[in-house]
Amino acid sequence: MRFFSSKATSTTRVFSNNFSTPFCSLTKPATGDYLGVFEFGYGLNSEVPFSEKDRTDQPASLYTATKKAGEEIAHSYNHIYGLSITGLRFFTVYGPLGRPDMAYFFFTRDIMKGKTITVYESPDKGSVARDFTYIDDIVKGCLGALDTAKKSTGSGGKKRGPAQLRIFNLGNTSPVPVSRLVSILEKILKVKAKKKVVPLPRNGDVEFTHANITLAVRELGYKPTTELEAGLKKFVRWRGNVPGGTVLLVGGHIFSRHYTQFAVMGN
Repeated sequence: MRFFSSKATSTTRVFSNNFSTPFCSLTKPATGDYLGVFEFGYGLNSEVPFSEKDRTDQPASLYTATKKAGEEIAHSYNHIYGLSITGLRFFTVYGPLGRPDMAYFFFTRDIMKGKTITVYESPDKGSVARDFTYIDDIVKGCLGALDTAKKSTGSGGKKRGPAQLRIFNLGNTSPVPVSRLVSILEKILKVKAKKKVVPLPRNGDVEFTHANITLAVRELGYKPTTELEAGLKKFVRWRGNVPGGTVLLVGGHIFSRHYTQFAVMGN
């Protein structure tokens, strides 16, 4: 519950724009526009691919529930204070300067060290699949959202009219089995992975993710272009794990520069 409280509080602090006290002020939120980033989960939704219009009120884990809470808090600030808000639902982002706790990251590390990696399978013995999306494509989507964002309609805690409120999926819309991810890494690293295949734990994780990006394509001009193998090659070169390769930080610097242009909420 401490985790849940922390997520909700941090999201509210971003909107209130008051970091001078331990508790945020709800009376005078900022007057600018926000680009919110949600690593959102569609929970027990069975519609495929996942659309922004689908139900999201059946989270499969407490972690997913915190993301849903973040969106509801965003809606409240938009409705009450006229904040212009755009929420982005990321789908399994990977690439240079990525999170070390993501499968592609620690699979690469452990394969190179000769350690056994754990690969989950679905109840029907199929492979778990993810809509892997390369960081450069995500950044382009973020910039598209910034370029089309409208100004807030409220200031000083007073709302003058309806404000923009948008939600977009940013994915690659091409789910790939995790077993395929491992095969690609084996090919790039030229190392055979030691694998332990186990059933997907019932801790709220889902069997697959698949983004419907129709809305982002139409409204933001979003168009992911990086295939998984090409993206993983760039990531591995950045990690310096290709025999004879060098560490490439160019993509990371581009990402870092762009990353400072928008507010990240709920993370």
